[in-house]
Amino acid sequence: MTNPLIVADAATIDAAWMTMALRHAGVLGSGSVASLTRKAVGNGLVADSYRFEMTYTGDAGTAPRSVVGKFPATDPVSRKAGSEHVLYLREVSFYRELARTLEIHTPHAYVAEVDPDNDDFTLLLADLAPARQGDQLAGCSVADARVALREAAMLHAPRWGDASVESIDWLVNRPARLQPMVEAALPTIAGLFQERYAGVLEPEYIDLVNRLPAALAGSREDRSSPRTLIHGDFRLDNILFDVYGGARPMATLDWQTVTVGPGLTDVAYFLSAGLDPDVRRAHEVELVRGYHAELLQRGVTGYGWDDCWRDYRRYTLHGIMMGVFSALSVERTERGDALFLKMTRGACAQALDHGSFSFWEG
Repeated sequence: MTNPLIVADAATIDAAWMTMALRHAGVLGSGSVASLTRKAVGNGLVADSYRFEMTYTGDAGTAPRSVVGKFPATDPVSRKAGSEHVLYLREVSFYRELARTLEIHTPHAYVAEVDPDNDDFTLLLADLAPARQGDQLAGCSVADARVALREAAMLHAPRWGDASVESIDWLVNRPARLQPMVEAALPTIAGLFQERYAGVLEPEYIDLVNRLPAALAGSREDRSSPRTLIHGDFRLDNILFDVYGGARPMATLDWQTVTVGPGLTDVAYFLSAGLDPDVRRAHEVELVRGYHAELLQRGVTGYGWDDCWRDYRRYTLHGIMMGVFSALSVERTERGDALFLKMTRGACAQALDHGSFSFWEG
């Protein structure tokens, strides 16, 4: 039976559909949506997002004046990547099952529906405007990084060492079944990345990209660090600061890559992608110490500073992998090239600074 709440094409959404969706969410009673407008927002790579602004007739009650809708990418290459890597199912399921168990700020989901047969999905989320959109290419201040790592601790601490998350099928088992395919493809992808950016990316970074598949193979089965829920793509393009006009310091979006792993994976990735290398080098100890203190304050035990700093140094490879793999998985654009080069450069510089490959090679 077709689920009327799932709309693959945002252009088909009209006042009648929005009325039905908001009534289903329990935020619209006897009133109805009289009109709506749609405007594209964000820089999503594997999904398309729009802001809908509504007017109402009758008693609108607590119904929102605007919402943000998220749908499968219209670009076929990007959509294929989203489906193959279980990204759409993961994000919808995160909002349905996990968001309420965490302390990190996320938008409320009025609708979170996915068709498991074809990966059509609809997310209808609270509009957090006015807010300041993070910009991966522009980077962020140290103050913003401090806020982001506090929120990272609010994500990681509640499910720290929680073995129950390891048995969630959509979160762990289904993505794990794809892992052999990803590992087999990574050497080819790394080679294509090197060809695409030859003469642009520094030789010492090209060398790390070449070594990446073997190093990742050594790290994936490692279980020596505590595991928790991690975002997997915790970077500025997926963050809003000063949401609701400053009522909250930050909110995190785009949960398509949520998974289970060491919390420091998110931390290292954010700092390599969000701060220029010289700024990161000057402030990373202070910032990681702040994250560690937040973990302890939120109930994490048995994880000392030396453990935290070691894991920060070890888990920089994720940032390189995200830059390389993403560049070859979505529609190529000028902004995308600049974005993936910046991500890769930042993570490679971080890995060289901390000797990260030495933890996984030999």
